Amino acid sequence: MSGAPKPVNLALQGGGAHGAFTWGVLDWLLESEKFVIRGLSGTSAGAMNAVVLADGLHKGNEEGAREALARFWKAVSRGAWFSPVRRSPLDIALGKWSLDLSPGFLMMDLATHFSSPYDFNPLNFNPLREIVEANVDFEAVRACDHLKVFVAATNVQTGKIRVFENDEITCDSVMASACLPHVFQAVEIDGVPYWDGGYMGNPPLFPLFGTTGTPDTILVQINPVEREETPRSAREILNRLNEITFNSTLLREMRAIEFVARLIEQGKLDDSIYQKVRLHRVVADELKPLQASSKMNAEWEFLTHLRDIGRRAAEAWAAAHYDDVGHHSTINLRGEFM
Repeated sequence: MSGAPKPVNLALQGGGAHGAFTWGVLDWLLESEKFVIRGLSGTSAGAMNAVVLADGLHKGNEEGAREALARFWKAVSRGAWFSPVRRSPLDIALGKWSLDLSPGFLMMDLATHFSSPYDFNPLNFNPLREIVEANVDFEAVRACDHLKVFVAATNVQTGKIRVFENDEITCDSVMASACLPHVFQAVEIDGVPYWDGGYMGNPPLFPLFGTTGTPDTILVQINPVEREETPRSAREILNRLNEITFNSTLLREMRAIEFVARLIEQGKLDDSIYQKVRLHRVVADELKPLQASSKMNAEWEFLTHLRDIGRRAAEAWAAAHYDDVGHHSTINLRGEFM
């Protein structure tokens, strides 16, 4: 891997604490200096990683962005020190990162199945808001003119995706992107209620097309598309349904990308008008065994574990595909939905 840094876009999935995997991917990409980031599209935890990175880059350089990401995730961990939603002694003894046996998690899970956040959280307390406000300078994000940033949320009233761009991004838009409707009240922006962007784009790819000057987009994927085993317990079924739901729009966008690319190759579309997108992906098999409840585990040991997995995954992907960037996709798009 040598030569000038290659321009890329990054599309960052959401996934709660599993977003620390994305932190690791970003940390390695910034440290390697093999790529220059032109655009960021993010949802939920991906949106948080995106605005923290943009803030750090605008104020400094790649090292400043790495430091900003580390500070943010450390603050997330500190914010969970006194949370009742923590691993149980048995989970710890068994070496599991899940919260499946945590009394606090089980109580919260029960509450969200039988009551609304408007009932059990009438003051709409969200500790993440304070963390985001304290660790992100949104004026810097909005002023970051050398980097396109897109944050996705779901319009509750229309069911359509809303993509906030640089000059529109605020703490509210990031919190809207991460608003799970069974846990938090809808985030209202200009009188419009929004829920988690993952329902309509996790993450959206289309905002990056034709806006950043590069057709190469690296998808940092947290949620597994495929699982070999059939879920049997109620929790396993619900978790798999959530994975399928939060990946469905991504798969549809991949189908559209493949279709357009095929028409361009066949000469049926003018490649001076339509862009042939080159799509790549960083993912890790080590994420698959993690239970969905671990997405709420903000222990520093777990977050740094995920960060290290992300760094290794990014390094392995770059070693295998760096030369392909700028030339062709490294995802078999047709294989993703056939």
